[in-house]
Amino acid sequence: MDTQKQKALEVHLVTSTDSAEFTLLISALTRTSLVGLDAEWKPVRTQQNSFPTVSLLQIACGDSSVFVLDLLSLPLSSVWEPLRQLLLSPDILKLGYAFKQDLVYLSYTFSSLGGFDKVEPYLDIRSVYHHLQHNKKHVPKQVKSLSAICAEVLGFSLSKELQCSDWSCRPLTEEQITYAAMDAHCLLDIFMIFQAKVAKEGDLILKTTRVSNHNANLGLKELFRNHDMSDKVLRTQFCEALAIVQATTCSNVAQVISSARGMTQKSCLVTVPMDEVLLKVVRKYGDRILLKDSDRKPKTSKKKGKKQSPLNGVRKENHFDKLDEWQGNPPCDPSMGGNGFPKFLCDVMVEGLAKHLRCVGIDAAVPYSKKPEPRALIEQAQKEKRVLLTRDAKLLRHDYLAKNQIYRVKSLLKNEQLLEVIETFQLKISEDRLMSRCTKCNGTFIQKPLTTEEAIEAAKGFQRIPNCLFDKDLEFWQCMDCHQLYWEGTQYHNAVQKFIDICKLSD
Repeated sequence: MDTQKQKALEVHLVTSTDSAEFTLLISALTRTSLVGLDAEWKPVRTQQNSFPTVSLLQIACGDSSVFVLDLLSLPLSSVWEPLRQLLLSPDILKLGYAFKQDLVYLSYTFSSLGGFDKVEPYLDIRSVYHHLQHNKKHVPKQVKSLSAICAEVLGFSLSKELQCSDWSCRPLTEEQITYAAMDAHCLLDIFMIFQAKVAKEGDLILKTTRVSNHNANLGLKELFRNHDMSDKVLRTQFCEALAIVQATTCSNVAQVISSARGMTQKSCLVTVPMDEVLLKVVRKYGDRILLKDSDRKPKTSKKKGKKQSPLNGVRKENHFDKLDEWQGNPPCDPSMGGNGFPKFLCDVMVEGLAKHLRCVGIDAAVPYSKKPEPRALIEQAQKEKRVLLTRDAKLLRHDYLAKNQIYRVKSLLKNEQLLEVIETFQLKISEDRLMSRCTKCNGTFIQKPLTTEEAIEAAKGFQRIPNCLFDKDLEFWQCMDCHQLYWEGTQYHNAVQKFIDICKLSD
């Protein structure tokens, strides 16, 4: 995501109901009509008898604030009621991406308190995306990922490096907290583009009002109960009345909001009705999530489990654990018939690592297909004499795996993964090899640099060269395979310096 976007985003990690962050959360929920929801949990095997416990719940509010609730630290009895009211509040539209699974796991996490059974009103961001594409049909089973939707609608891709990290480990890293917050907040950004498209009555914005007196607010709601709150005049009067009550009843909002600490089941969130634009969106596109009894039961595999057979006196799982470490020379080694140049195949779990390896001049390919079978991955690695890099431990379990043909990357972040591979395989990285391969396709560049005129001719109908480059004396390079053009501009020099720093080439 854009760096400026990250700086503008306020991320609050909520670990205690006695904290200022929890106070801000309750206050924010009384002032917003729109939230983005997401959850994280420790990755588990598909075959299990219970659901995973949710570790984090992210709530993004319309004021660029994201609250990351650490459910492993918070007393669940203190947050269950405000969360239940948030999920059911008719005044707050909840956004999510395939949030039903998250709700199932949340309900399981709070099962001792009654769990959760419904989210309403709700709008799935996948439906939003298809409406933006003028697709009025039902959302198909195969849909784009959230990262792909962000790339198409917002112009940037979400990093999914930390998606499979162990969210049950504490303390959380800053990268994990930021990753979790971004996943929730991007839902609001996508919705705002959607809302602007469907709005038909001028440039209306969401109006929210801080409410500081619970009883007074209920009285005002009672007075306005029989009126059409979508009317702008009445809504203005309602908001002005709340402001007057706020000014006369309490001078310190924090004093009232602090009562949210230790909230019991008898208390409730004080909210204001949605504005006209949001009401129209909810009426036309709104949906709900309703859990059935069958949704609360884990779907276990019907296949009978096979007993682990000993392998030379050692159980299989221990045998495969030993393959987790690199024990020999890579296929590029001349003694194994290689040409001396390291070559790697990065599966979909470490696809970002492939680009980093290319940036430092290492041959790094990706699978032929987007969803390759394990056998296809291994066959490609054998055919092209590559070492298969992955984070999938299951790939280590294939009996037909060639010796020293696979390595399981342990690091989560791309920079750390790059250093891990360099160290493990004793790769020699030099400054003159930086940016010497095509980051798009892994191809090599033509030997002779292109002039500006030659680059313009090569780019016709294929790639647009910014006009600002025409007046500069630049050299252009072209990939021999995909014909992508590159030039030594600011982005190039920044990338070179980045990898000089990562690989510590200046030391």
